Amino acid sequence: MTAETITTAADIRINARWVIPIEPAGVILENHAIILQGSRILALLPQDEADRDYRARETLDLPDHVVMPGLINMHGHAAMSLFRGMADDLPLMTWLNDHIWPAEHQFIGEQFIADGTQLAMAEMLRTGTTSFSDMYFFPELVAQAAHDVGMRAQVCFPLIDFPTAWGSGPEEYLRKGADLIEAWKDDEYIVPAIGPHAPYTVSDGPLGDALALSEATGARIQIHLHETASEVADAIEKSGQRPTGRIEEKGLLGPRTQCVHMTQIDDSDIERLTTSGAHVIHCPESNLKLASGFCPVQKLIDQGINVAIGTDGAASNNDLDLFGELRSAAMVAKAVAGDAAALSAHQSLAMATINGARALCREHDLGSLIPGKLADIIAIDLSDPFLQPVYDPASHLVYSNHARAVSHSWIHGVPQLQEGRPTRIDVADLMLRVNDWRDRIRQYQAQ
Repeated sequence: MTAETITTAADIRINARWVIPIEPAGVILENHAIILQGSRILALLPQDEADRDYRARETLDLPDHVVMPGLINMHGHAAMSLFRGMADDLPLMTWLNDHIWPAEHQFIGEQFIADGTQLAMAEMLRTGTTSFSDMYFFPELVAQAAHDVGMRAQVCFPLIDFPTAWGSGPEEYLRKGADLIEAWKDDEYIVPAIGPHAPYTVSDGPLGDALALSEATGARIQIHLHETASEVADAIEKSGQRPTGRIEEKGLLGPRTQCVHMTQIDDSDIERLTTSGAHVIHCPESNLKLASGFCPVQKLIDQGINVAIGTDGAASNNDLDLFGELRSAAMVAKAVAGDAAALSAHQSLAMATINGARALCREHDLGSLIPGKLADIIAIDLSDPFLQPVYDPASHLVYSNHARAVSHSWIHGVPQLQEGRPTRIDVADLMLRVNDWRDRIRQYQAQ
């Protein structure tokens, strides 16, 4: 046998009409194969070369599909999926103070978190997300639920000045949070993080403690920041500082910080972001629905600031469809910049993949289809007649795609979605529990 005829054994071969690897940027490969070995990508190469060089245990032919990295939803409150549509068409603070926080007081508990998180994961898997960031109560349950399903999750424990169902106040939250970080610090799927709610709900002492915990453990910090004009105005009135100024002064604005929303920012805020290396998490549909404002995404990108994307919770969106979020992000960015070329399709896809990986500090493992990286992959079927004709698949994914066209996904090389069906969540059983919560919440609303 000559060297030219030697083939390499592999686990899975995926033959795709198009591959968007994300890195290099702007590239679309046609008629390529992705070779998986265990949890990682072994090769990405033309199909005729794969015929010659690899022998796979399983081959999947996807002749009408785009294959790309799994999407990374960088901000949400997963269990709030059970509050979907509960208090629509209200301003942010009215929505929070008069509806969401009272409902949380009434319903939040371990079973609510378990069922709501599973509902969110089923929706995210069905629409192309393979990694998500969560900031909500009982984070230890969220971490276990994601791990059991095999989804990747950054799990941010909540830090807030007042008591909740999860604890009596900041001291208890920080103690439980430190335990969470210790319990999951070496896990392949779960990344524990610190989630101070917002500058207006977390006082200086707990912010300092959060920083100390981050410095001691390397844990990321995710915080709602500059979400509304009133937040900024109130901060200036009370302290003479913009919220980013206070966060910077307390040492929390740095490369481990993920700033969620950032709709009300000026040049001084952008300078702080640029200097600190902090990341911005853009949630356009939640910001639109709550009339919070517009994040100047293209301006941030032009300044070299890493911008990732999130859906926020289903109570303020009202879905966890990250492809839909990308379409909204691209449209809004063009209007805000006054430039139809702002936030291109490829830049949008990068926000939901490699930029999210950078915010997690996992760009060496996630966010693009490069040999050696983890096999977190999705396939999107573009054979629907109403998605024809296809001239540019990247453009289709951002501007024309329906997220339910996602047909397959793999996380860590393990199939999670096959022909549009989750492989590790019993959706029929889940719906029985969801309907029970619906009935209970309806009864509460009627009181």
